[in-house]
Amino acid sequence: MNANQNATTLLVGRLLIAMLFIVFGYMKLTDFNATTAYFTRWEFPMPAVSAVVAIIFELGFGILLAIGWKTRWWAWALVLYTIIATAVAHRYWTYPAAQQFAQTSFFFKNLTIVGGLLYIAAIGPGRYSVDKG
Repeated sequence: MNANQNATTLLVGRLLIAMLFIVFGYMKLTDFNATTAYFTRWEFPMPAVSAVVAIIFELGFGILLAIGWKTRWWAWALVLYTIIATAVAHRYWTYPAAQQFAQTSFFFKNLTIVGGLLYIAAIGPGRYSVDKG
């Protein structure tokens, strides 16, 4: 692969990972009551504040990751966020048998997302970003 292909591949990979956070952050923002109810079900302290933090991480940091500004910082922040979300919501071994397959899938999907974010944190955003490498 030449340098232009590498730069394009880094951009597409970064945008695809960022898109996940942007889409779900936007969904949390536009249905804030449901988001707060979700955090209430998980017994988060101050569910409305927790919902705002989730929106900032997903939508805000997702956008910053997509444009490539301070990319490594936001990748590390999203690694931490994803690990916490996985540890709280996708402990598949605690779910009833009927839900274990789906929760196992979510758990390992999130670990895979962490892997992609670690690549971004290690390699950086590439040429096509505000950071420029």
